[in-house]
Order: sequence, then C-alpha cells, then structure tokens
Amino acid sequence: MNTARAHLYASGRVQGVFFRAFTRNIAAALGLSGWVRNLCDGRVEAVFEGRRDLIEQAIGECRRGPAGAHVEQVEVIWENFTGEFHGFDVRH
Repeated sequence: MNTARAHLYASGRVQGVFFRAFTRNIAAALGLSGWVRNLCDGRVEAVFEGRRDLIEQAIGECRRGPAGAHVEQVEVIWENFTGEFHGFDVRH
C-alpha cells in the first residue's frame, strides 16, 4: 500500500462555513486519519494520512469546499507517513 501524509492549509472563506465538518466527513468516507482545525489567521489546517490516491481525492474535495465556502488556495506539503492517528478529529 502506498501510504502518505499530507499537511494542508486552505485559505479564502473557509471558516464559519462548516469546512472542518466537511473535511472530517470526507476523511471518514475515504478511510483517512488525521485532524483539521481553524487557524487564527482565517485559514484551515489539516493533516491526512492513508493511501496517497485517497489523500489526493480528499485534497480535491477541499479545493472545492462545502457550500458557502470560497476556497482561494490550498497549499499541500507532502510528508512521511507516521501512522500516529486513529480516526480523524476536529481540533479546537
């Protein structure tokens, strides 16, 4: 299995539009682990771990965002898989 880890930062109108719940639901549907949280600068940060092809699907969904969001940019940093997460959490 080609496992990977992606750290992403989404910017635009991504807070107050259920972006974190949207991201959690996508991760759960794809069987990915990790977390998502709002940043004080208005961006949303997320870490996905799992199969690389499924992470790429999740990133594509994050580029679109939920209804009400306006995603201007998604920065993705590929990292080494660690296997440290169990499930996908919304962090506060």
